[in-house]
Amino acid sequence: MLSVTEQRGVEFSSDLIAQFDDIATRYPEGKQKSALLPILHLVQAEYGWLSPGVMDQVAAYLNIKPIEVYEVATFYTMFFLRPQGKYVLEVCRTGPCCLVGAEKIMEHIEKSLGVKEGEVTEDGKFSWRGVECLAACGMAPVLQIGPEYTFYEKLTEQSVDQLIEELKNKA
Repeated sequence: MLSVTEQRGVEFSSDLIAQFDDIATRYPEGKQKSALLPILHLVQAEYGWLSPGVMDQVAAYLNIKPIEVYEVATFYTMFFLRPQGKYVLEVCRTGPCCLVGAEKIMEHIEKSLGVKEGEVTEDGKFSWRGVECLAACGMAPVLQIGPEYTFYEKLTEQSVDQLIEELKNKA
């Protein structure tokens, strides 16, 4: 992952362009816009987030208007429009999870990491946010940790502390 500074003027690597080309060939001529989602996933994996400059370059590659990229990137919550921590803790905040303590878990994460939702810790390792349903109501409260999106169920403050500590100690 590259620096989390504003990425204007970034040039995509030849390897990344080759991946774009491979994806674009999966769609009929004139329908390459259909490649937008998988290309945005690749770009976010490379840079960590989707800056306006990077989204403009994706638009140029697909020969579409930048607003078409922005519309997609702002609609889907899996795309980050600002820098994130190396590890993104996403806590389900829908009704079933809240009924069994998700809000308490989010408050605990905020206190433990010392950052509010959407902020990044000083060391750049962590950010967190509430997300919509993670489809594990029977195992609530739940969270997933990106970038691998490892899933954790039946959270307690102690289990969250253990997860954070393990991630802090990861190389």
